[in-house]
Amino acid sequence: MIPYGRQDISQADIDAVVAVLQSDFLTQGPQVPLFEQTVAGHVGAKHALAVNSATSALHIACLALGLGPGDWLWTTPVTFVASANCGLYCGAQVDFVDIDPRTYNLCPKALEAKLVAAEQAGKLPKVVVAVHLCGQPCDMAAIHALGQKYGFKIIEDASHAIGGKYKGEFIGNSQYSDITVFSFHPVKIITTAEGGMALTNNDELAAQMALLRSHGITRDTAQMTHAPDGPWYYQQIGLGYNYRMTELQAALGVSQMQRLDAFVARRDQLAQRYDQLLAALPVTTPWQHPDSYSGLHLYVVRLQLVKINKTHRQVFEALREQGIGVNLHYIPVHTQPHYQRMGFNVGDYPQSEQYYSEAISLPMYQTLSDSQQDQVVAALQKVLAA
Repeated sequence: MIPYGRQDISQADIDAVVAVLQSDFLTQGPQVPLFEQTVAGHVGAKHALAVNSATSALHIACLALGLGPGDWLWTTPVTFVASANCGLYCGAQVDFVDIDPRTYNLCPKALEAKLVAAEQAGKLPKVVVAVHLCGQPCDMAAIHALGQKYGFKIIEDASHAIGGKYKGEFIGNSQYSDITVFSFHPVKIITTAEGGMALTNNDELAAQMALLRSHGITRDTAQMTHAPDGPWYYQQIGLGYNYRMTELQAALGVSQMQRLDAFVARRDQLAQRYDQLLAALPVTTPWQHPDSYSGLHLYVVRLQLVKINKTHRQVFEALREQGIGVNLHYIPVHTQPHYQRMGFNVGDYPQSEQYYSEAISLPMYQTLSDSQQDQVVAALQKVLAA
């Protein structure tokens, strides 16, 4: 089976993790801050906070921005559920904005229209989570301009996008957002096995997220309500969580970062090759905005079903039967039972639902060989011609 994604672990990665196992620190040692400094320095952000998952990063980002009961979080329906769930964790209400039919990202025009109506109804969002689907950045300049006009905060869910660029600058510098979130799950571009990171240029937000990821506890005397009782002293000054990253994960991340640019370059090469090999087939290949350089976590094609003598499901299952581990990213969040119980319905976001009815994620990872890619294309060609 050729999987849709997989990690690339080198001997250097293994050696880095073994060195931690032989060290004095398995957690809360030097590797986590080194990983944070490495990523922040690479992308050009002032602060980076490593955590145990991107979901945790989204949660503490929302909390740091003051999201809570009575507030609204808006995001795209075409994303993993965590992009919306983080609002529910804070007691906020969640709503969605339909996608752009070319980029599959949250559509700025649909966002603006919804903001106009929300302003009239007195239900403007406090936070908008812009998801860089497949690694391609959203139109952040447009979303940022709307944020300035309507007063909402912006989180970039860049779980798919480390190593990519927007307008020539690395995604993660948070130029157009308050906080950016990365994921280091094994199928992502680099991995820490599980893990995530929140990046910001705001000192106050960084300090708040640092507290939130570690029980709300501080040893910084400047943050304490009174002088410490002794050198052992710490204070819990707020309610936080145990979202810390381990030294093992961070060491793997530091090592993986040395190959990030090469990983993204290979993915870009594979995408260009897919574009050429699939040009004659009844599928729509991904459109890349000229302002972006995608991290290409995923390569999604859309089936031109009117030209194919099979259903979406039949194509998917036939590819799996031929050993091609395709997947589907994502089932629109508003169609999930939990969200339907909140009042959302099929038909609410037609562009997202149309995308879902046609999308298939083909294998995309940096160690995918040209011959394996040829095998994927040959299998797809055979299935579509049958």
